Amino acid sequence: MKIITPLRLLLISIIVFAVLSLSPFEAVADAPEGTWQFQALQEKLIKDGFHPDKIRTYYQNPQVSFERRSVSLFFVHSEAKLNYDQFTNDWSISQARKYMKKHQAQLEKTEEIYGVDKRVITAIILVETGLGTTLGKSSTLNTLSSLSSFEDPAVRQEFWENFKRKDEISRKDFEKRAIRKSAWAYKELKAFLQYTQNENFDPVVIQGSYAGALGIAQFMPTTLLAYARDGNQDGVIDLFTHADAMASIASFLKRFGWKPGIGTEKAKTIIHRYNHSDYYVNTILKISDLLS
Repeated sequence: MKIITPLRLLLISIIVFAVLSLSPFEAVADAPEGTWQFQALQEKLIKDGFHPDKIRTYYQNPQVSFERRSVSLFFVHSEAKLNYDQFTNDWSISQARKYMKKHQAQLEKTEEIYGVDKRVITAIILVETGLGTTLGKSSTLNTLSSLSSFEDPAVRQEFWENFKRKDEISRKDFEKRAIRKSAWAYKELKAFLQYTQNENFDPVVIQGSYAGALGIAQFMPTTLLAYARDGNQDGVIDLFTHADAMASIASFLKRFGWKPGIGTEKAKTIIHRYNHSDYYVNTILKISDLLS
């Protein structure tokens, strides 16, 4: 039998008192190492109406952590570096034709309902995720939470001190971009959590791009809430299924004015709403023509 000495008893009492004195958010300090950055964020989410127990459960999960590497890309990444030409070569177009044949019934149904060219839908799925084969391996919750946490000056300071690519951005520009990105990411994070609650998904296990886009259509969460549709009518909006991804893309394009027989310039304007890159827009239309 182990004897508890008076000194040990005093130490135990002090520890118990300290734990009981913690606020609910201070108690989260027992969460996995690397999640201290989410303390203020959790408070904010709860103030904005999310259930405290759910928020604490999410952020105490061992899979939830600050994504330093993914977040770093937001300060050095350039859209111009992406190579969209790879999607217009013979092999890619051949794969896209096979995809259209495999999903012919669903594509035709989607085109009939929304009036959006099935070739354009296929082209977007090809460029976004290689026809659903490359969905991203970054935790959506981790990515959006990490960016959202930059609202906290302490998080920005710690990140900058450990940032390995300071030669590519000044501290002043980093601060401006971090604050701007945190506001954007927080809106996306709220939409993501709302979406997962609506569809009864576990937000911890969902993966997507390093930017927080998810599913075959690579929708950001705010876009998903506004335009995603249940293409296979199973009662769940799941952008990791082809039918829902097709319907959601078509829903988005239709909302911004897509109609059968639309002209090229109008088509460019609408696709530009999907991705604000002329290079991207021209690639989508080129693929569509090649699939004719």
